[in-house]
Amino acid sequence: MERVYYCYPSGVEALKGIDLEIGEGEFVAIIGQNGSGKTTLAKMFNGLLRPTSGRVGVFGQEVGRLSRRELGRTVGYVFQNPDHQIFASTVFEEVAFGPRNFGLEEKVVRRNAEEALAAVNLLGYEDQDPFILTKGERQRVAVASVLAVKPQVLILDEPTTGLDYLQQQFMMKMVASLNQKGHTIIIITHSMSTVANYAHRIVVLHEGQVLVDDTTRSVFSREIELERACLRPPQIVRFGNQLGITPLTLEEMLEVTESKS
Repeated sequence: MERVYYCYPSGVEALKGIDLEIGEGEFVAIIGQNGSGKTTLAKMFNGLLRPTSGRVGVFGQEVGRLSRRELGRTVGYVFQNPDHQIFASTVFEEVAFGPRNFGLEEKVVRRNAEEALAAVNLLGYEDQDPFILTKGERQRVAVASVLAVKPQVLILDEPTTGLDYLQQQFMMKMVASLNQKGHTIIIITHSMSTVANYAHRIVVLHEGQVLVDDTTRSVFSREIELERACLRPPQIVRFGNQLGITPLTLEEMLEVTESKS
């Protein structure tokens, strides 16, 4: 992404000269306050939005020269609200829609759908009506419907919003597993604890510009810069920063304190 600007028809300039490169296999969190440009930025990668000026490329190909259909096989986007994405009457039909839409043979469609459902632990739900499932289960159906076309990049907009603690843990462990299998993961989130536990890199957006871009530990150690974007690291990280360390989890904090005792 090189010198990307985006202005909405209303005249609001959402992105202002963004330079950003995300490598294959990374796990990146995009954070910032509402209106900072997070979702606008993410939608550039799969062509849901096209820049007013600048260049966006995916695996060496310029997004502007690819159809949304072509991009859909490379970059998958999971919306914040799964109900904005789900439309079929059964879980299987929902997950099978993508591969069918790309013209794959039915046996390949079935195999891809089953593999995607297995990845999100929903095998056995094929005949269920997705609209009677829990929010967490519907979120997993949405992820499976994207995985079924086997994209290399997966973008998730607020993947834990509206989920209880156990559902959040399941969702993020599943996403981390996909990353370990080679998928590039980009999450947009307000949950700093989710970022601390799972993301390897953070991109902080503020007023349409990249304020900070570094490893998770480095970004969370820079509290003054985060304050400019009205962001705060998790409490355990802030406590560690006062001691001159930057633990990302409680487990890390305990390990450090025990080693020094």
